[in-house]
Amino acid sequence: MKTKLNSKTGLRMILFLTVLWGQCVLAQQPTVSGTVTDADGIPIPFVNIVVKGTSTGTSADMDGNYSIPAAPDATLVFSYVGFSTQEIEVNDRIQIDIQMQEDVSALEEVVVVGYGTQQKRDLTSAISVVKSDQIQKRQTTTVAEGLQGLAPGVNVRGGGQPGQEASIQIRGLKNLQSANPLYVVDGLITTANRDFNPNDIESIQILKDAAAAAIYGSRAANGVVIITTKKGIQGPLQVSASSKMSLTQVPKYDLAGQEEFVRLNNMAYDNAGLPRQALDLNVNTDWQDIVFRTGLIQDHNVSFSGGGENSSYFISANYFGNKGTVIDTDFDRVSLRVNTSGKKGIFSIGENLSLSNAKTNEIGAPAADRGNPFIDVIRMFPTVPVYDENNPGGFGYGKADVANTFGANPVAIANLIDRELENFRIRGNLWAEIDPTPFLKYRFNFGYETSFDDYFYLRKKGNWTMNQADEPSMTNQNKAQSETTLIENTISFNKDFGKHHVNLVAGMTYQKDIYKQINGTKRNLLVNPNTGSYFDVLDLGDQGVVGGYRNESVLISYLGRLEYNYDNRYLLNAVFRRDGSSKFSDVHKWGNFPSVSAGWRLSNEKFFDIEEVSDLKLRVSYGELGSGNIPDYEYMMFINTLGSMVAGRDQLLYPAATQVRLANPELRWETLKQTNFGVDLGLFDNKLQITADYFIARTEDVLFGFPILLSTGNDGGNPITNAATVENKGFEFNAAYNEVVNEDFSFNASINLSTLNNKLIKLGNGFNESIQGNTVTRAGQPVGMWYVLQTDGLFQSQEEIDNYTNSDGRVIMPDAQPGDIRFKDVNDDGQITNEDKAVVSSPWPDFEMGFNAEVQYKDFDFSMNWIGSFGATVYNGFRSTVDRFDDDTNYRSGIQPWTPENPDTNFPRVVKGTSFNARGDSDRWLEDGSFVRLKYIGIGYNVPAEILEKAGFSKLRISMSAQNIITFTKYGGLDPEFSNNDPFQRGVDFGAFPNLKTYSIGVELGF
Repeated sequence: MKTKLNSKTGLRMILFLTVLWGQCVLAQQPTVSGTVTDADGIPIPFVNIVVKGTSTGTSADMDGNYSIPAAPDATLVFSYVGFSTQEIEVNDRIQIDIQMQEDVSALEEVVVVGYGTQQKRDLTSAISVVKSDQIQKRQTTTVAEGLQGLAPGVNVRGGGQPGQEASIQIRGLKNLQSANPLYVVDGLITTANRDFNPNDIESIQILKDAAAAAIYGSRAANGVVIITTKKGIQGPLQVSASSKMSLTQVPKYDLAGQEEFVRLNNMAYDNAGLPRQALDLNVNTDWQDIVFRTGLIQDHNVSFSGGGENSSYFISANYFGNKGTVIDTDFDRVSLRVNTSGKKGIFSIGENLSLSNAKTNEIGAPAADRGNPFIDVIRMFPTVPVYDENNPGGFGYGKADVANTFGANPVAIANLIDRELENFRIRGNLWAEIDPTPFLKYRFNFGYETSFDDYFYLRKKGNWTMNQADEPSMTNQNKAQSETTLIENTISFNKDFGKHHVNLVAGMTYQKDIYKQINGTKRNLLVNPNTGSYFDVLDLGDQGVVGGYRNESVLISYLGRLEYNYDNRYLLNAVFRRDGSSKFSDVHKWGNFPSVSAGWRLSNEKFFDIEEVSDLKLRVSYGELGSGNIPDYEYMMFINTLGSMVAGRDQLLYPAATQVRLANPELRWETLKQTNFGVDLGLFDNKLQITADYFIARTEDVLFGFPILLSTGNDGGNPITNAATVENKGFEFNAAYNEVVNEDFSFNASINLSTLNNKLIKLGNGFNESIQGNTVTRAGQPVGMWYVLQTDGLFQSQEEIDNYTNSDGRVIMPDAQPGDIRFKDVNDDGQITNEDKAVVSSPWPDFEMGFNAEVQYKDFDFSMNWIGSFGATVYNGFRSTVDRFDDDTNYRSGIQPWTPENPDTNFPRVVKGTSFNARGDSDRWLEDGSFVRLKYIGIGYNVPAEILEKAGFSKLRISMSAQNIITFTKYGGLDPEFSNNDPFQRGVDFGAFPNLKTYSIGVELGF
């Protein structure tokens, strides 16, 4: 009997025999096994292992273990995303443990650009990428602080006040406001302020030019900072914990002690012909020692992450506490983050959720009653006691003829005023994606953020300064809620057509913002007779006042982007966004914001053959961005309906309403037009990477409220108009070198430089200039130039005074005396007036720099960061207070005033009550604000894996670091790196909280 096999049965038999033969052959080969780990000894799951030249392969399991048949002379190839591929020869071994190294270039290939990603090598616009570990190794409160010195064109200024938020400026002053850039966190338009945990950051991209930021349209004029938080990865549960403790020290003024103060004070009164003060020589108070203290920062973080083949999770919790260096100041933050995602077939879904509670305790009184400790400690005499039971409240302060100072007692303020701000914030987004085809994707993103703010102010009975009115106790409290809802729908197309690569993104977004507040005030609070504490609830006390308001705004946008790449040589990127905002009237509600950028990769051309050049790309871009950074309802009239009027023959009282604020229905978007020319260069297998950019940015129709007379009937603030035009030109350069010498030693270093030329093209509204304090802003000059009287040495004799005449022979300063300052008579009218003021210098630096370096040797690592600013002229508010002598304050230590016996000095004679030598509007107080600072230096040690295995840990790192410990500068104030948010007064240092010296020790664990 014959058996007939059909074709399918025969094919199955052949395949069965082939597999059986292959298994027999493999059974004759030895099996190689081992464990795959990363540089820290942590197992890497699912690493691909292939026998080179064959189809034999496997993957590591969840614990990084693998096993594969391989001939004694075979070569194993290990590969995994984010790590360099390694080839290892077997050489008759049966166990091979391998430690894979991160592929830095691969990690940086993908850059988040807004509503999508791009490969870094294909960028055609100016984008800076900052690694998360560069931020997280520093001791910072906010994200902005951590960016300092890490990217060209990004200027960051912070301070040491607990909870203080640093100001960040990208490519200069774009308008006449100090607006921060737009923050985008995991696709949510939000902030990254003091309630955001920097430990959660995975990557940061800074979109600097208009072409990069145009996808965000009307909110991107001040730049965009995109933050992506950490996500879970496929593998078993990974637990990481870190703890960092830091001691902080505040710099102190060099002030006169009691003996020196008494001598100088007596001299000032004697020179003025006034009776000396009856200074209390039994008191010797060092106000700085009393007000300032050593601060303590705690930063504790724990995270859990992992995932399966189609899902991932990341959970983190953080506590950050900062006991300030000034009495009665502190900041506490507790935060929680949960990021999860899942995928099933063509459908993906995920969420990013963050909860935080931040509480700030601040010192300070109403501005009219002083309250800045860095001003108060220099105004108070060393002969004034801290406590005085004869004063209301029991604190010491100025007293007529004994201590003629209106300085405030900071200890009294700390005890008599409680001021707290608490903020509970929920923010996050839920997203879903559908991939119907490999090249088409639809994404829905729903974002929501709400913040509950609670402000508490309690003023107890008592005084802190001389001649202060006897005020009742009072409390002011307000509660507010902000709410943001974001809905986005985008669709993307990504496909290759031979040498052509096309990526298209189109979408629509809707955002609604609501802010509402209620507030109340009560006076004459009850006091608990047993404890002396105040009942501060709002149902007690009298003279109650309540208030509240609510604001709403809506933004609707349409967006699109085209990315085109031909043969990896010619790159094109075009973006268009159309925004409509409720902040503008119907006539000007909509704005269009286009951009286009192109790149040419010369290194991929056939004619280009330079072996040392790994990559060379030229870039050019042009784009337009908008800004509607104005309050809600500015185009509407404000009506006060609480008025009344008397009218008629019987003079009866009638209800009335009146317009109290001028409105401008013609408000429209201000527009930033920016052109950028750039080059990206990679040398020596991209070990050395150089980026350079030159940009021209012009902001037209700048929104600003110029002061107007109250006689116009305006009683609600200066109406905003589209007025000025501002221009910035600048050059940015960044060079980074990375070298892996061998398995034990590697290093990298980078330097960035940036220049900026700011200029006001026109002021608008018929204004020729705007004078703010000691600065002037004129067309054709930078904003906020120093506009002061010019000094010309000291008069040494009466003869010099008499001979100081104008061209007509008129004595210019007839009332001066020997030892007084000589001022220049610029207009030659024979007298010193405001007409003699001139533009003398600029508060803008000529250039700024950052230098970063890192060295790794075996289990040790060392890193440092330097920053520098050069060429700016700044106003020393400290010296303008302690060196003037016409008012009563403490003095600088070591000064040598002019006297007939000491004429060889540049310090004028000291005299009480005259303004000759005390004018605050002269160049006497201007100084060179250049500085170079060691911003960060740190060393770390990773405990070897073989030691950790015994304890059950996968990682243990110990680190020590310091910040702001070395500064090279000629500036005489506390800190040349001070911050002033007024664009017209950016160079004025008057009471700014200085940056602190910080010494940290940290521990990181992983298991």
